[in-house]
Amino acid sequence: MDFSVPQERKLVTAIPGPKSLALQERRLASVSRGAGTLANIYMDHGAGAILVDVDGNRLIDLGCGIGVTTIGHAHPDVAAAAAAQAAKLTHTLFTVTPYENYVRVAEKLAEVTPGDFEKHSILVNSGAEAVENAVKIARRFTGRRVILSLDHAFHGRTNLTMAMTYRPWPERAGMGPFPGDVFSVPTSYPYRDGLSGEEAAARTIDYIETHIGGSEVAAFFAEPIQGDGGIVIPAPGYFAAIRKYCDDNGIVFVADEIQAGMGRTGTWYSIEHHGVVPDLVTTAKGIAGGFPLAAVTGRADIMDAVQPGGIGGTFGGNPVSTAAALAVFEVIERDGLLAEAQRVERALVARIGDWPSRFGVVGEVRGKGAMFGVELVKPGTTQPDPAALTAIIRHATANGVIPLDAGSWDSVLRFLPSVVISEALIDDAMGVIEETLATL
Repeated sequence: MDFSVPQERKLVTAIPGPKSLALQERRLASVSRGAGTLANIYMDHGAGAILVDVDGNRLIDLGCGIGVTTIGHAHPDVAAAAAAQAAKLTHTLFTVTPYENYVRVAEKLAEVTPGDFEKHSILVNSGAEAVENAVKIARRFTGRRVILSLDHAFHGRTNLTMAMTYRPWPERAGMGPFPGDVFSVPTSYPYRDGLSGEEAAARTIDYIETHIGGSEVAAFFAEPIQGDGGIVIPAPGYFAAIRKYCDDNGIVFVADEIQAGMGRTGTWYSIEHHGVVPDLVTTAKGIAGGFPLAAVTGRADIMDAVQPGGIGGTFGGNPVSTAAALAVFEVIERDGLLAEAQRVERALVARIGDWPSRFGVVGEVRGKGAMFGVELVKPGTTQPDPAALTAIIRHATANGVIPLDAGSWDSVLRFLPSVVISEALIDDAMGVIEETLATL
């Protein structure tokens, strides 16, 4: 693929440059400090895996806006589809006077989400909104109220989804009270618990039975690969056992695929790596190439349990966002981007798979597709090392590489690059990060 921006890192000023510094001063005078940023480097444009800041520096993007621009920045097909739709119709509200784009996106979601049963969808604006609607749908279907989420989970920043999110800082601090009947239960974290999938599932189930009671539970929410939690991938067999428990107890099993879905891990949805079919799936982030769109998709009988008017919203399934999403689906299929995500995985494993043996601060490297985490520990221990993560990110961003932080202890270096990133860019970016690893 030809890109409008050269796919190589190039620094022409110190980072942040003078224009970014000036914009930061304006930002401090007008934007709430609550909207904090990882790096105060202001972007102007981008293409593929490269961002160009307002000072003309070209940076390697290993974050994709936390997993959004999976197919690359400003993909021309997505931009063209959105522009064409914007010239025709920008809004009517689907629940007043509907339009075809919404229906077509729902049809594509029914096609690519796991399961061969009849599926229906609702389109909304954001991942947190998708999770909230999935809660409402599951409660309406089961007649129950209790919601379960996993330790180390991240499900959003609204009041309900903060109650489902694991760690208190910074998302939940001082924000309560939160809704009741939401419980966090033990998960499978192979690096830290050493349990098999079956053993970890037995621990989870025992906790539910002894603390809550399975007959009280409406839905079990799980990120098949936890993103903000630190790229935590449960051990094989974990989700199969949880799925059986949900079936045996009439619990709706929800795969939160907001960060890991839409091809990022080399399959359409990351739950496919576990061989499990969920009842409901939430999709967001990568679905529309940067335009706001999210969805809940699942078994038709569950999705249709809600009365007409019980779910919806003014901008959900907006015509422009859905046009962009249809272009994203087409690009993924036409350009074989599931295979490209698998290529990125192979390249990352080949480039950084030996870091635990080379650098004492690296406890584990793990991931699927274009979704990887590097767990940082104090050498010779498994004790988290958040200071190491801070040092790595500070050095990387100053040298034109944008990774992400993650983990319940702020000690996991997270990579969510575009699936079109080249091996040369991966090598360059990892070389920059190694400069700090060698000093820790």
